[in-house]
Amino acid sequence: MSRKKCNRYSGIGGQAVLEGIMMKNKENYAVAVRKPNGEIDVELENYQGVLHGHKIVEIPFIRGIFNFIDSMMLGVRTLNYSASFYEEEDEAETKIDKAMDKVTRGNGEKILMTLTTIVSVVLAVGIFIILPYFITSLFEGFVRNHSLMTILEGVIRILIFILYVWGISAMKDIKRMYQYHGAEHKCINCIEKGRPLTVHNVMRSSRLHKRCGTSFMFLVMFVSIILFFFIRVDNVALRVVLRILLMPVVAGISYEVIRLAGRSDNIFVRIVSAPGMLIQRLTTKEPDESMAEVAIAAVEAVFDWKKYLYDSFGYEVDDSWLEDGPKAEEDL
Repeated sequence: MSRKKCNRYSGIGGQAVLEGIMMKNKENYAVAVRKPNGEIDVELENYQGVLHGHKIVEIPFIRGIFNFIDSMMLGVRTLNYSASFYEEEDEAETKIDKAMDKVTRGNGEKILMTLTTIVSVVLAVGIFIILPYFITSLFEGFVRNHSLMTILEGVIRILIFILYVWGISAMKDIKRMYQYHGAEHKCINCIEKGRPLTVHNVMRSSRLHKRCGTSFMFLVMFVSIILFFFIRVDNVALRVVLRILLMPVVAGISYEVIRLAGRSDNIFVRIVSAPGMLIQRLTTKEPDESMAEVAIAAVEAVFDWKKYLYDSFGYEVDDSWLEDGPKAEEDL
């Protein structure tokens, strides 16, 4: 049966969580977690975003800012949910927990999630935006050219990011999350290549994807180099403040580029996506089949992949193909 070989945009995305995967399709998301007893728990929820229904979230170069905020908040929520399966069963509610629930009228978890998101953003800005600037300032006595200093700052920023993702990969839990990250990408690549969503097809798909958050982070750093060229002020404090204030602009531009990358495969997109895809080799690892099963469970909870294959590639999935295993699947 003939099919076009190019990827087709599916609209689904996700992230790895503790021993599981979160997959999101429009306003619905599912978290699939491999519980300590080996079973897969799937939780289906709805997330509408911080400014749901407002026209501003549809404006190009602005929508990326709110998309980033939503991703952070949803990421914290789903990570906390997956971690709850691995907490001590006899862990009693502390006095602080009770007091917080009383003061916040039961909204303690939401407030904590918001505070965690804010702290995460502040730390990210400090490590990846402010720290590279101050490291670069040590070379001011040797490099007088403003453009070269900006490029040097960008290179240092990217190196810090690469060292960070490489360093935390040594942690056992992070390494397993990187494997689940790979399983997430493999699932999306599997269906966007027009293959039935089975463990065999998922495992033989690529663990790299152009719409990955890792690629987005690289684009943020690359775009920041270009925008920071225009910051030409002598006051050190003002330079730092302007860098922070420009971050929403950087995020907005980067989002549009990563969005284009998910819908196009022209030469420009391939060139721009290449560095991020290379860094993904650090943030994704090859999963095992049990991880692929978890990822499939998350996808199937929010996405009708059989209908997608029919609408996008023009064929119906015969259930006998799924039962016959690898031999039948390779014929597709």
